[in-house]
Amino acid sequence: MKVRAAVCTGLEEPWKVEEIDVDPPVAHEVQVQMAWAGMCHSDEHLRSGDISAPPEVLGFFGVDSMFPVVGGHEGAGVVTAVGPEVDGLAVGDHVAVAFIPACGTCFWCASGRQHLCDLGMSTLAGPSIADGTWRYRLGGQNLNRMTQLGTFAETMVCHQASLVKIDPGASMRAAALISCGISTGFGSAVDRAKVRPGETVVVVGCGGVGSGALQGARIAGARHIVVVDPLPFKLENAKNLGATHSAASMQEAAFLIPELTEGRMAAVVILTPGILTGDMLAPACALGSKDARIVCTAIAPFSQMDVQLNLFNLAMFNQSVLGTVFGSTSPRVQVPNLLRMHAQGLLQVDELVTREYSLDQVQAGYDDLAAGTNIRGVVRFDV
Repeated sequence: MKVRAAVCTGLEEPWKVEEIDVDPPVAHEVQVQMAWAGMCHSDEHLRSGDISAPPEVLGFFGVDSMFPVVGGHEGAGVVTAVGPEVDGLAVGDHVAVAFIPACGTCFWCASGRQHLCDLGMSTLAGPSIADGTWRYRLGGQNLNRMTQLGTFAETMVCHQASLVKIDPGASMRAAALISCGISTGFGSAVDRAKVRPGETVVVVGCGGVGSGALQGARIAGARHIVVVDPLPFKLENAKNLGATHSAASMQEAAFLIPELTEGRMAAVVILTPGILTGDMLAPACALGSKDARIVCTAIAPFSQMDVQLNLFNLAMFNQSVLGTVFGSTSPRVQVPNLLRMHAQGLLQVDELVTREYSLDQVQAGYDDLAAGTNIRGVVRFDV
């Protein structure tokens, strides 16, 4: 079938809407008509090369480039067709996507850690994870898909392991945003940092992921939630979501936090900037107390190896530096859970959407993000 999709054809090239060819689903695959797609910063990291794998890694997946690629890895829609051997999904079901697929049977899934599923190793580039063949083409050339999804398309074909069935009465716009950014931020606070009632939490970066993190901290019972961001409008929005204090930089926060904690500093620091760089770890640890948990949530460049860190203080303060993917919990648990919380008014999602865009406006949406005028943008499809 012919489908309109936002495609990036090369490093730093803009997102352009192209008519692409998409084959019907094969065994274990599902076809989804998209209703909403979230515009996560990670797609820009792909376009800029921050998460582009080196040639020797790409060769393992049978490709020599991340491009051309269909963008988008947040979204929600309606199932319009299913291939053979699909279990648990049928035409008409409402679904959210999961950028980390969950097979349910590998060591990690079987041990309750579906966010670490072995299928995740092949999500950035390459053919379908269902059978190793290509489903998408542009002018006869094979097309990669962001995390084997490509939600910036009117219709998507993906593996059933990359979908989460949701209640048909749930907001699909909220589901699109919860499908990655909000879940990742929320889980960074609740599941990875394990914020406890009464603790002081610092969230560095107040975009979509950071907004999820500060709400997770609020719901977990944090006493003080200090948000750090250079943009005043993001700090103001963060206060509406539950932040108790704000600072324009980690240096500024370093003077504020001792006053809030009787000099002990923060129990948790969550790093959710637009891009995570190695020079952020030392000041983040300096904001932390003894026994602090420092959670690295944001995307760092694929090739980055150097980190500035005072190892003596890390050891003597008994601090922990923690990584996280999808907030360290299963998409099939977190997405329905947060959708229920949203429906009950406990989790704010709609308040994060600065603007809705059409498919033809994807690049404009990312231009707005780069200009610092968006917290979250979403693509609305005509469903």
